[in-house]
Amino acid sequence: MATFDDFQKLDIRVGRIVTVEDFPEAKKPAYKLTIDLGDEIGTKMSSVQIVKNYPKESLMGKLVLCVVNFPPRQIGPFLSEVLTLGVPDGSKECVLITPDKEVPIGGKLY
Repeated sequence: MATFDDFQKLDIRVGRIVTVEDFPEAKKPAYKLTIDLGDEIGTKMSSVQIVKNYPKESLMGKLVLCVVNFPPRQIGPFLSEVLTLGVPDGSKECVLITPDKEVPIGGKLY
C-alpha cells in the first residue's frame, strides 16, 4: 500500500501545451507534445496516446498535469521527459486531467 510520504515524492505540475506534433513512429496513435512547465522546470516533451479524443488544434494552449520527476523514457525515436496525466473514458481512451480554472503554469499539485 502506498503511503502519504510516497505521494509526496511525486512532483506533479501544471503545464501549458505549446506545440503538438504527430508521432507516426509510435506503436499506437500518439502525439508529441511540448509543454511549458514554468520558469523552475522549463519546457519538456511528452508522448501521449490521446489521438482519439483530441484533435491537434484542440490541444494548443491547454493546461495539463504532468509528473516531472520520473526519469525520461525512450519511446521509439522520441525521448519523453514528463508523464502527462489522464484517465480512461468509457471506451478506455485517455482523457487529460486538467485544472477547471486558469492557474499559473508550474504550480505544484498538493
